[in-house]
Amino acid sequence: MITFLVSIVILVIAYFTYGKFIEKLFDPADARKTPAYVNSDGVDYVPMNKHKNALIQLLNIAGTGPIFGPIMGALFGPVAFLWIVLGSIFAGAVHDYLTGMISIRNKGAHIPELAGKFLGSFSKHIVNIFALLLLLLVGTVFVTTPASLLAILLNGKVAVGILITVIFIYYFLSTVLPIDKIIGRFYPYFGAILLLGTLGVGVALLFSNYTIPELNFHNMHPDNLPIFPILFFTITCGALSGFHATQSPIISRTTKKESEGRYVFYGMMIAEAVIAMIWAAAAMSLLDGQTLNEFINTGTPSAVVNEVSMTLLGAFGGTIAVLGAIVLPITSGDTAFRAARSIIADYLKFDQKTMKSRLMIALPLFVVSALLTQIDFNILWRYFSWANQATAAIALWIGTMYLFIKGKNYFVSLVPALFITYMVFVYILNEKIGFNLNLNISFIVGLVLTVILTVVFFNKAKKNRVEEIETDIDVA
Repeated sequence: MITFLVSIVILVIAYFTYGKFIEKLFDPADARKTPAYVNSDGVDYVPMNKHKNALIQLLNIAGTGPIFGPIMGALFGPVAFLWIVLGSIFAGAVHDYLTGMISIRNKGAHIPELAGKFLGSFSKHIVNIFALLLLLLVGTVFVTTPASLLAILLNGKVAVGILITVIFIYYFLSTVLPIDKIIGRFYPYFGAILLLGTLGVGVALLFSNYTIPELNFHNMHPDNLPIFPILFFTITCGALSGFHATQSPIISRTTKKESEGRYVFYGMMIAEAVIAMIWAAAAMSLLDGQTLNEFINTGTPSAVVNEVSMTLLGAFGGTIAVLGAIVLPITSGDTAFRAARSIIADYLKFDQKTMKSRLMIALPLFVVSALLTQIDFNILWRYFSWANQATAAIALWIGTMYLFIKGKNYFVSLVPALFITYMVFVYILNEKIGFNLNLNISFIVGLVLTVILTVVFFNKAKKNRVEEIETDIDVA
């Protein structure tokens, strides 16, 4: 229990210390008008207060990731706590803050536009593919996941197909209507359910007879999967996730002042890490590794969520906790489609002020997503894990480039960028879905590729810094 409590305290302290350090490094300026005002269109660019923005940001980034990921990460044992704490403070929250703030400084641009500006036009096209792949997969899976959880909660009284249809309708409306009409209006209620359920699980766990394990570095995975690199692709949301880079620009378009960025972007990543800690601790405490593995393999993490919630909180409290777990994917799925629409519109320079123009992009997206629900996602989702962290690496490289050009301490993003880039290379080199190389060989080849990429990056960075002398890169 000591490890768990100390970890929570460290996360909270980090917001007020390292978060403040990152904020001062970026140097927000409230005198600059944000895109919410400069590009106001009543649809995507709408000024909203920081508390509403923060709640939307938390619900956007925290799909089933900070619950399902930590539950599966718990198979590795308490070492998962270390990745959640260090990953969120020094990688995930930095990633989210820089992505959101750089987007604010660049007219609310999404990650492909930022990649094109800071890493080159070729990167823009590659990141566009990555981002759309991520968002389509997230949006689709976050239709089926909450539907399966609801089916469990309702004891199968309502068909999964009907639940999927209802969720799809909600997603469609959230995608095409102005952001303050549905997302801005219903998220406070969704957030209350999430926080109530998660806090309930956390408090019940602390006062239960179950023992939260203390930190150790022994790999406890029943299948003996290696901690490096698998853990970093199992626990993504809750530590570091490229999906967040597709979500932060949504809120960069509704933020009133730059000084709200630490609370909205850095702070909500820390909040997500706390959620991840609670669910990882609950999974480790209530179920031994073998039992947990069997639950995941036979019923998916949804079965673990239901078991943990009902055991700790009983029927009534457990239902609220499961509803909180349902809220998370729904509030990420809707913004996944919304972000996909915005990214395509930006890429094609297609104005989104009229409903007709929004429908022209949204309708094909939902047709593709509906078709994808009929496909076995097992193989595709493995590629998604890799694409997710590859996107996180790209976002961190963008942040590094921005800070380097500005002559600021770029090591705050460079170090996590190097780490996750190395893991991305090792993962795809070693995994069967990739090159299926021996793990030791993958470590060596991955290191060489990371060094080469770093050299190429800094050659371009030096050229960009020279160009910065002639033009300011902050355009908003």
